[in-house]
Amino acid sequence: MHVALFLIALVVGVLAGVVVAGRIGVPAPLLLVVGGVGASFLPFVPQVHLEPEVVLIGLLPPLLYSASISSSLIDFNAHRRVILALSIGAVLFTTAGVGVVIHELLPGVSWPIAFALGAVVAPPDAVAATAIGRNIGLPRRIVTILEGESLFNDATALVALRTALAATGISWVVGVDFLVAAGGGVLIGALAFVVVGWMRRRITDPVLDVGLSFVIPFACFIAAEEIHASGVVAVVVAGLLLGHKAPILQTAQSRIAESTNWRTIAFLLENTVFALIGLQAQWLFQDLADSDLSGGRITAICVSTLLACIVLRLIWVYVSRWMLVRPGPDPTTGHRPPIAQTFLVGWAGMRGVVTLAAAFLIPEDTEHREVLLMAAFTVVAGTLLIQGLTLPVLARWLKVPSPDPLDDALARATLLQQASKAALDELDAMEYDDQAGVVDLVRQRLDQRNFAAWERLSTTADQESPAALYYRIRTQMLQAERRRILEIRKSGTVDSEVIADVLATLDIEESMLDTAEAERDETAAYASRRWTTGELCPDLEQYGAAEAEQATYCQACLDEGTQWVALRRCLECGNVACCDSSPKQHATRHFHESTHPVMQSAEPGEDWRWCYVHHLTA
Repeated sequence: MHVALFLIALVVGVLAGVVVAGRIGVPAPLLLVVGGVGASFLPFVPQVHLEPEVVLIGLLPPLLYSASISSSLIDFNAHRRVILALSIGAVLFTTAGVGVVIHELLPGVSWPIAFALGAVVAPPDAVAATAIGRNIGLPRRIVTILEGESLFNDATALVALRTALAATGISWVVGVDFLVAAGGGVLIGALAFVVVGWMRRRITDPVLDVGLSFVIPFACFIAAEEIHASGVVAVVVAGLLLGHKAPILQTAQSRIAESTNWRTIAFLLENTVFALIGLQAQWLFQDLADSDLSGGRITAICVSTLLACIVLRLIWVYVSRWMLVRPGPDPTTGHRPPIAQTFLVGWAGMRGVVTLAAAFLIPEDTEHREVLLMAAFTVVAGTLLIQGLTLPVLARWLKVPSPDPLDDALARATLLQQASKAALDELDAMEYDDQAGVVDLVRQRLDQRNFAAWERLSTTADQESPAALYYRIRTQMLQAERRRILEIRKSGTVDSEVIADVLATLDIEESMLDTAEAERDETAAYASRRWTTGELCPDLEQYGAAEAEQATYCQACLDEGTQWVALRRCLECGNVACCDSSPKQHATRHFHESTHPVMQSAEPGEDWRWCYVHHLTA
């Protein structure tokens, strides 16, 4: 009962900490670690010993699987050189460097144990880096690299730790062990993908599908460890492949259910982990009282280990940039990633729960074990607080651009337009007997979806877009429908299962409403920056962006007595007409009449262009 009460209190405290962190603008991991440290010294808080088996088997597999199924295999492949250089090279480099520091500073510690601690503190934590990175708006390239690195660096560190504890030191044996462990992990992960993929093609029930997904990470991890392969690699490979093939293997309902469930699980586990890290502080300090080393020597060892971890990672990212990675031009900008981004990748090396759990694997009879554990805790807490708190300031100081909402809005609109074109081509090729006008309704829904996407680019002040008006009206109507159904439920005249089914229907419709208005202000703030597709069509190449000139009206709308939503300018003849979200769609009508291929936004602060022929944006 006491354990149950503690777990409930822990979860409630974590949720409260996340809310408070959001209110005061501090990354949740940092607040939870500090809160955990403070709580560990309260007399009514029980002492918490984080057992390595709980972390490595109970927490690590689901966290890795949740991260890997939501990661992009395409993005991972695009950045594979830098990811592998960090997840393997940086870990081994830090392991060796920290091992030398520990061996020199801590008397009586053998080389294998020194290298073991180096392996413990070497791998950065995915959860910490990406949680803070996304919160402060780091470029997606950096977040992708940090996520990809953290999916595999634990495997390198655990293999190096296992080798060091076997008293073989850090040598070529680590490389052989890692190849064997990684190869076995890839094999188990690929086999799990084949088996689960075969099953998912035959499972249509979302509940069964999600239930199966809960088994996958633990089954992969345990199976790989049983054959002395890397459970980390097995889980990551299975997650990457299953996530990549999910649109083919799973039904839409199963994908939505799996995504929602795993986001919830990951949210709880990730944040609870940081609170648990902080809760280790009290008993770690208590154990130091039994050490025969002076407080000054212990402090010097812990601080030196922390500094070594930070400095060695920075050295590695710069050396590997010029010697191993040599990044090519970014496909979206055409330029090589600036040095500032390289520095942020090096600085975002926060350690997490795997470091603390791995430290407990050091044998209990090891001399000065309590100092080694405190050094590991210092690295975790120090990197989270020092690097985590300064990362936002450094990102702003280095003027590293955050993801641009205008880019996203343009990409989303272009992608939906391309998809709609393919859908309409398929519709034209189909044979059907449509006496009820169903095809017109289908076409209308496609148009509404595309219009809502394009309206996210509208920066017209104090003007409600059609999609926003539709959302507001339909939401209010749904609330009235729900109130009436609940009144009927109270009467008891309709079966409860029927009531639940109708309420679920309303919930699904409400969740599908286009809420484009929520992004308009953010998009407007970034409207001065242009976005380009990877490859421009010949028409967009021919018709470059014209000098931004604000238009004030659509003459065709004035002539017909209608109202426009946003204005577009033809780059061939200069005609100004209303967008497709407007009732008469005069810009598109102008294209059909004149075949002039490219138009440009005539809204203030916007200079994006659209090709009617190739359905591309620049």
